[in-house]
Amino acid sequence: MNMHSPAKARAAVAPPDAGHGWFILLSCFLVFGLTFGVIKAFGVFYVEIHQYFDTTATGTSWITSIAVATIHVVAPVASALSARYSHRSVVMMGGLICSVAVVCGAFARSLIELYLTVGFLNGFGYAMTWTPTVTMLGLYFEKRRPMANALASAGECILTFVLTPLFQLLIDSYSWRGALLILGGLQFNLCVCGMLLRPLKAPRDVTREVNTAEEGLTLELLPKDNSAQIKTSSSKGSDHVFEDAEEIPNSIKTDNRTRKSDLRIKILKYVDYTLISNAQFMVYSMFGFFAALGFFAPALFLIPYARSKGIEEYQAAVLMSISAALDLFGRLFFGWVANLRLVETARQLTATVILLGTVLLICPVASSFSELAVFSAVYGLVYGATVAVHITVLAEIVGVNRFGSALGFFMLIRSSGGLLGPPIAGFFIDKMHDYGTGFLMAGVSLNVSAMFLLLLLHLNRRGQGSTSKHTDMH
Repeated sequence: MNMHSPAKARAAVAPPDAGHGWFILLSCFLVFGLTFGVIKAFGVFYVEIHQYFDTTATGTSWITSIAVATIHVVAPVASALSARYSHRSVVMMGGLICSVAVVCGAFARSLIELYLTVGFLNGFGYAMTWTPTVTMLGLYFEKRRPMANALASAGECILTFVLTPLFQLLIDSYSWRGALLILGGLQFNLCVCGMLLRPLKAPRDVTREVNTAEEGLTLELLPKDNSAQIKTSSSKGSDHVFEDAEEIPNSIKTDNRTRKSDLRIKILKYVDYTLISNAQFMVYSMFGFFAALGFFAPALFLIPYARSKGIEEYQAAVLMSISAALDLFGRLFFGWVANLRLVETARQLTATVILLGTVLLICPVASSFSELAVFSAVYGLVYGATVAVHITVLAEIVGVNRFGSALGFFMLIRSSGGLLGPPIAGFFIDKMHDYGTGFLMAGVSLNVSAMFLLLLLHLNRRGQGSTSKHTDMH
């Protein structure tokens, strides 16, 4: 039996950047739209639910924040389930959960029931669909990964553009309950997105190699005629062949060490806990936490803010569509720019986050429809530029082999920011009786998050410097 080199094994499953990858991209495009696109368009429901239950801005905002936080918290679970079963089955199950949750939410008699259905269960389903699909996209694309991520995330913009006025029309025609019923049926299409996911598979006769950065553990399929050595299988445990009885004590120790190694490798296959020792990853996760505080509040409060300034409901809905249209352009254009590799992707992200925070701080100055339209356009453009590359930066930090677990942990750490952001903004709105304060809070949070990106750039430069010195010494 001829041994294949590890390099050949990896080449066999190299990202194709084409072929069925385009169907994966289509699936990811629709998943972005039917998850985060719906969350951004939910501001239309916010006004109606706020009036129907006669509650505070903080109370109503918990619906969205619970959904966002649940997406982030459940992301590592979705990653582990995808590794254990398959990306396809997990996404299809998530789509079913989303659909049932929103339909049940249409019959809610209190905000608590909406928290449970449209908030928690819907967010749980979103995590089960979004996380595996984005992970699969990263496996299929490498050279074109920035552009692929930008195109996929464009689904959020396009469906926000379409769904915002559509939701307003459905609410006017069938009330917010009827609109939720229709949304539940629409989200059932997430199951179809799951059907498009086809895993990359290596040929059966290639060598399998499992690496861990900390200990450099390597398992290789051994030749059949090497009966004197210990044979290890990553899926079925270990079988040992002893040449004589005198070797049994030493073999028992070897067996224990091998079993511990097998257990550790199996755990790392589903949850790569060693990521917490990666300084760059942890710094980037702190960026994600503070960015999440300000990411979701503006989309939720833009329509209520416009309504509070006397702008009629359909014009207020148009503001979200304007934002979504420029968001789409921002994602595609700046994703293309990132694909050219003209500047370091992390530097590009830092610049757009600082600009996004500044734009949000200026928002309360706008009061007329024309002023808010300009704000919506600029906000959408810069938001799109930010979202286009933030997943790419994560993949560059940890590498494609650890991307699935890294995405899950990143979403988990970011979850508290997504949970607290809208309610904190709602708290200030209730205290100041001005929706503009919600945008101020979001702007400050994003500028704080930019400080962690500056720290990440410093760590990258220091890492490159140490690598250069090590190379020169040799």
